[in-house]
Amino acid sequence: MLDVLLDDGPLLAINKPAGLPTQSAENLFPSAENLVRQWIKETRAKEGNVYLGLPHRLDRPVSGVLVFTRNSKAAARMAEQFRERTVRKTYLALVEGALSQPEGELVNTLAKVPGEARGIVTTADDPDGKEARLSYRVLSQAQGCSLVEVDLQTGRMHQIRLQLSHLGHPVCGDTLYGAKPVSEALPGTDWPETAIGLHAWRLVVKHPIRYDEVVIVAPRPGYWPSEFGLR
Repeated sequence: MLDVLLDDGPLLAINKPAGLPTQSAENLFPSAENLVRQWIKETRAKEGNVYLGLPHRLDRPVSGVLVFTRNSKAAARMAEQFRERTVRKTYLALVEGALSQPEGELVNTLAKVPGEARGIVTTADDPDGKEARLSYRVLSQAQGCSLVEVDLQTGRMHQIRLQLSHLGHPVCGDTLYGAKPVSEALPGTDWPETAIGLHAWRLVVKHPIRYDEVVIVAPRPGYWPSEFGLR
């Protein structure tokens, strides 16, 4: 069932489950985009093509707030907000280990590995590198893991996953960047194999028509251990 967080004129947001891709090429397999189009057809009794703008994306194993727009004017205005970095994005990350500092800022240079769907932390003089910046705050610790609130200042590919792994605290279940399987890091949980411990928790945008501030919050997945408190 589609978890709709916001249905406000041309602005629509869902809580994307981990394991579901944002898009699929030529509708070859289920995606958040396909499910939202189908939901609009069913709830609006709309026939034919459904316009759907997608101003941002979430990695397949990441859950949380995913925003869509329902007309081209709203799409252009939302795309501008993401391009100009006026959108405020806050994530929850469940990471391995106990961070030595309760809060801080991470600044690294990231680059995409050619021909692969992953990135690396590189040097500042790398011509393919881009600066990545985030701030974090530890919310709680349990079972050898930490729950961290992350505010993004830039939007690089796999940024949070790369920077936290480089810090020595990979996102739980993110084996692509050095984490243990969740069955080892958090034994006894019913964590899906398709999920990592990263959740797009809160997004703050300007409504594309009214221009008032809109705060969209997605409850984190129920399979996250309750010992970490925040829901």
